Amino acid sequence: MSTADSTPAVDWVSARFTVGNPRLRLICLPPAGSGAGAFHAWRPYVPEHLELVPVELPGRGSRIDEPVPDDLDALVEALLHGLEPELNLPYALFGHSFGAVVAYELALRIERAGLRPPSALLASASRAPHLPLMREPISAGSDDELIAWLLSTGGLPRELLAFPDFLSDLLTAVRGDLALAEGYVIPHPVAVSCPLFTLAGEDDTVAPVAQVRPWAAYTPAEHRTRVLPGGHSFPGTHPRQTMSAVLDSLPALR
Repeated sequence: MSTADSTPAVDWVSARFTVGNPRLRLICLPPAGSGAGAFHAWRPYVPEHLELVPVELPGRGSRIDEPVPDDLDALVEALLHGLEPELNLPYALFGHSFGAVVAYELALRIERAGLRPPSALLASASRAPHLPLMREPISAGSDDELIAWLLSTGGLPRELLAFPDFLSDLLTAVRGDLALAEGYVIPHPVAVSCPLFTLAGEDDTVAPVAQVRPWAAYTPAEHRTRVLPGGHSFPGTHPRQTMSAVLDSLPALR
């Protein structure tokens, strides 16, 4: 059975957060191996009129018993159907690292389906999809190599090494997501119609600023790159600055 069958929206969204009456939803796609909890640190900085909608992908968090996605097209198609009820309000898509690839493909699929398009797409810490991978694939490495890479990029707090069962589940999800991300290269930019904003960490060695800026070719509309303090995991290490940059990029909240 392939990766992710179409499932109700309740399976994809389990930890929404809002203050007041939202006039915009921010649908957030997590980085490799992560789930909805990746955006928990943002909650103190969510303003009125914004609903934070972190997506829970299969194989982690509340969906730990489901298989990790192994087919990007199947995952995005399932997301399209599962998240369609969330598109009844104006919304924006945010994706970090692997999540940026998923968010971009989801935005394309939404437009092709004739559904309400996002008011903005935000791609964070992700090389532009037409650029080749500038490092050896990590997904094919040993567990020790994968752990070392996660520690070096801030994707794994060292204290979690003491929990082998958790670590095993995490590595399975990370390896699967990275395999999809590392294999995702398109021949040339395919534009979305909405504004597209990018965020980059000034010390990020996984997706350096120079590889993030070329996302500008993926929209005929407004584009801007914001460089933030931190490395590849800056949304977690610098949540206030990240949320500030996100809010500056949301037309409906300006």
